[in-house]
Amino acid sequence: MGLNVVHLVGRVGGDPEVRYFESGSVKCRLTLAVNRPSKDDQPDWFNLEIWGKTAQVAADYVRKGTLLGIKGSLKFDRWQDRNTGVDRSSPIILVERMDILSSKRDTDPNAVPAGYVPEI
Repeated sequence: MGLNVVHLVGRVGGDPEVRYFESGSVKCRLTLAVNRPSKDDQPDWFNLEIWGKTAQVAADYVRKGTLLGIKGSLKFDRWQDRNTGVDRSSPIILVERMDILSSKRDTDPNAVPAGYVPEI
């Protein structure tokens, strides 16, 4: 039996990219910057992929700068480069749970309240 669990807390690097499919599925991609313990270090950047109702919540409420806590698993997107034919891969965190911890726009009355956890 294996274990593939990732927990991260960080700030969103840009507004979510959302795709709606004819099947009704929703997919959201975004980046998350996670600070290192030392203030001299640059943050680590992670690509997140979110599906379903949680993706819709991210599309509606998450913006650049939002502080998120996520639980997910590591997966690799694999493809073949169209120009060179070389096999490529990219690590992605497949999000299972997302907690909106705060927003840089906490004073916005239309913003989702800090601590909001979507019901899935």
